[in-house]
Amino acid sequence: MRDRHAKILATIGPASSSPEMLEKLFNAGADAFRLNFSHGDYEIHKNNIKNIRALEEKVGRPITILQDLQGPKIRLGEFAEGAKHELAVGDFFVIDDEKAQGDKNRCQLPHPEILDILEKGDKVYINDGIVRMQVVEKHGRKVTCEVFEGGTISSRKGVNLPGVDLPISALTQKDWDDLAFGLENDVDWVAVSFVQKEQDILDVKEKVNGKAAVLAKIEMPNAVKRIEAIIEASDAIMVARGDLGVECPIEDVPSIQKKIIRKCRKAGKPVIVATQMLESMIENASPTRAEVSDVANATFEGADALMLSAESAAGKYPEKAVQTMHNVISRVEKSSAWHDLIHAREIPTMPNTGDAITHAAAETAYALKANVIVTFTEYGSTALRMSRQRPRRPILAVTPHMKTARRINLAWGLNCLIKPNPTSQESLSDLAISAVKDAQLEDSKEPIVLTAGLPFGVAGTTNMIRVIHTTED
Repeated sequence: MRDRHAKILATIGPASSSPEMLEKLFNAGADAFRLNFSHGDYEIHKNNIKNIRALEEKVGRPITILQDLQGPKIRLGEFAEGAKHELAVGDFFVIDDEKAQGDKNRCQLPHPEILDILEKGDKVYINDGIVRMQVVEKHGRKVTCEVFEGGTISSRKGVNLPGVDLPISALTQKDWDDLAFGLENDVDWVAVSFVQKEQDILDVKEKVNGKAAVLAKIEMPNAVKRIEAIIEASDAIMVARGDLGVECPIEDVPSIQKKIIRKCRKAGKPVIVATQMLESMIENASPTRAEVSDVANATFEGADALMLSAESAAGKYPEKAVQTMHNVISRVEKSSAWHDLIHAREIPTMPNTGDAITHAAAETAYALKANVIVTFTEYGSTALRMSRQRPRRPILAVTPHMKTARRINLAWGLNCLIKPNPTSQESLSDLAISAVKDAQLEDSKEPIVLTAGLPFGVAGTTNMIRVIHTTED
């Protein structure tokens, strides 16, 4: 077991895909691995999955695999001879549906449905928001824009349209094909990019049909507006601050992050904070002070997991980036300020038996100074409820299903162990004690608090708390 509550999700890429480096990242603190389907082919991804599963078997602990779908990235067309052009403030630039290669004055936007809905006053951002312009005139699918922030444009650069309700699906045909590949290869989570509404998630869930958990990436203003409905439809949320900081005013991103974390915790859904957390470590062996503070603040806010992107996928120091994130999170969680902040906002108990039981178990464990809370869970719902409570004692989630363990491994504080279901109330205590020993958490002086459901092996029946004293007083 790790002596840490918030989890680390590391992106796999050229710098980290070897079996040796994967093991180094795990030992440095990575709890889960992200496969970015914006890059790489199926052979590469299949090999990464194989290597992660081999590592999982070697270390004897569940390791989570998250498939991140590319989504409908809007891009400019091609410029003649691959040229780059500088646009200055006050320049006019035309986007249209003509297939002729672009120049300094115009370029194709190969998305006619986007050209159809653009209106005068809409903003058009190019190259991750470096070049910013506004629509000043429109004739059919010929849209004239005036530049108000200059910079360089070139072929296939990304286009963002902040505040525009895009008439496109969250998944392209490539995404549906990638999803089928991911499910065939037993990924644990599927992340859906550029979600705008809850139906985007429900459509994916219908296709997934329970074979994986589904996560919504929040990176569009429309998603922020509909966040409560999207949280309800999703199994987890990712605050994807890269595109979010282009689509929304960048100064709004910190408050959006805090708002989403708070709402996810209230709903009992895991939430991941992502993008540029240790960005300078792509090139440098040490992070900036601001990056350390960013990681610390996400931990203080109660995020379930923090993500590394290019730092672990393509950076010069992937292992050190993971170790740095682990060190910062661990140090924060040992501070009295973290304990005060994590419990400063009371989370209301939901009106159901399972939530009432986990709330009571967390309070009981704290009052008795219990060594550990053991939560028996069939498909993960009880363990996630326990995680939502943010108890002050370690949580050991015991399940008979490896797939359950891999999924809930992303949630705050859950240490997952594979054990068969108890067969009787008499065997319950023995199984809990055995699980605690296997996790190397035994302490003969402190009690164990456990939750379980009767009848055993039936999902959603959590209805009991038990306190186990491993030695006589």
